[in-house]
Amino acid sequence: MSRRSGRDRTWLQTPAEPVRTREIRIDERTTPRRLTLRVMTGARRYTVPAAALSVTHQLGEALVPVLMGVAIERAVSTGDVAQLVLWVALLAADFALLSFSWRFGSRLAELGTLVVQHQLRSMVSTHLLTRPPSRGASAAPGVALSLATSDVSRLSSAVAIGVYPVGQLAAVVFGGTVLLVISWPLGLAVLLGAPVVLWLTDRTGGSLRRRSGDEQEAAAAAAGEAADLMSGYRVLKGVHAEAEAGRRYRRASGTALESTLRARRAEGLFVGTMDLTTGLFVTAITVAAGILAVRGAIGIVELVTVVGLTQFLLEPLQSLARNAGTLWASANASAARLLELLREEPGDDDDAPAGPVAERGAAESLVAELAQDVPGGELVAVAADARTARALLHTIRGARPDALVVPHEAHLFAGTVRENVTLPGADVDRVAAALDAAGCGELAEILPDGWDTPVGEGGASLSGGQRQRVALARALAADAPLLVLHDPTTAVDAVTEAAIAEGLRRVRAGRRTVILTRSPALLQVADRVVEHAAPREHATAGEHR
Repeated sequence: MSRRSGRDRTWLQTPAEPVRTREIRIDERTTPRRLTLRVMTGARRYTVPAAALSVTHQLGEALVPVLMGVAIERAVSTGDVAQLVLWVALLAADFALLSFSWRFGSRLAELGTLVVQHQLRSMVSTHLLTRPPSRGASAAPGVALSLATSDVSRLSSAVAIGVYPVGQLAAVVFGGTVLLVISWPLGLAVLLGAPVVLWLTDRTGGSLRRRSGDEQEAAAAAAGEAADLMSGYRVLKGVHAEAEAGRRYRRASGTALESTLRARRAEGLFVGTMDLTTGLFVTAITVAAGILAVRGAIGIVELVTVVGLTQFLLEPLQSLARNAGTLWASANASAARLLELLREEPGDDDDAPAGPVAERGAAESLVAELAQDVPGGELVAVAADARTARALLHTIRGARPDALVVPHEAHLFAGTVRENVTLPGADVDRVAAALDAAGCGELAEILPDGWDTPVGEGGASLSGGQRQRVALARALAADAPLLVLHDPTTAVDAVTEAAIAEGLRRVRAGRRTVILTRSPALLQVADRVVEHAAPREHATAGEHR
């Protein structure tokens, strides 16, 4: 199939693969308004033809009263059957054109929205996945989820502002031009009144923008509270704190509800005000046309055309105010929240060392030493305290992008034990070996469905030690050339830890491994032990066994 035929087919159906578009640029000068404007033009391949079809649809709608007025003048009033057939046929062609334009224009606009939404969600997801953990308010799973879904969806809806209001504005200009031909005062009033309506829309939308942002922030906080409570469900049950947890969530949920109600009230007031304004404006035009007809300045046919046009113009004027108002306000509010997230510097995280500069230097020197001196197949243990270990992990992330750095916190995804460990491209034997080396062999016996048992959201159905072992198995199954682990066995008993240490050494044979720990069992199986304060090496593994 040719490239052209494949490109044309995307106009008729959603492509199987994500569509490439130009990157939405974000820099230090990007404001929420600028980001919203860039999103509006982020999929011009679809939004430009969609806007053209929207213009065609609106012009077709505006032509209906004009064609009807001409038909009355040339066919109905004269009794000319041929003219009647001609103008009825033209009306049918006009309806066919506007129907086609609406269907395919809306389809292209929706596809453009989805394309931009995919790019934004990829940007947000990449940032959330690559930044260091435990960072700011957006680090809460529920808050991050709200940013990646609700805020991205609201911001991407700005694409519609570059499509439908374009056609609605074209309809207003066309209607004003027709009225200008019939009666210049009426046309001038429409052409000058439409910009005033848009100006009022922007001026009265400030409160809606603020309250929309508050609504999103409160909803994200409630989602974060719920996710936090569910992740600690086992602990809450153990200390009998269910009632307090429920009270906290009800408080966060109540705050979110109040913010939502305030935003909806502001939106209702805004939409009602704009509808009233546009309604009064169109009514004034109609009344003025009636007065002109009574005075004989325009005929009955012109009056029919004017009344039909003004009735039609009511819908695009109101929709223009709504789209340019509510969509713009909510998109700007979400753009501000996403900018705050995406501008987080990768180095300003809570896992970065908070201690003296000397400790940062020690961590960096250790990374440089390990990068140069760890030969293939050697297992090096770094005896470091928690703060220095975090410094090492933070520095390694930047200095060694090829390394698989596994933090101390064990995070699992919804799915089974096996699915959490099975990575793309991993063979069955390696997965089984990784599970066995990480001490997960007993899980196959004690869990209801063995390794095919669902672990729950975040591994909530497993104990802390079980989650840690499954996370370690996943790291071992990756078979990374350089693997960096931070205290991978703190939640298991001494016997299990010794077995895991031996299994880790066995599975990582021929690969470079660095373990940041003070665990005697792991230090015992290391080929070298490096002390973080005063670097000290033991030349042979036998000195630790």
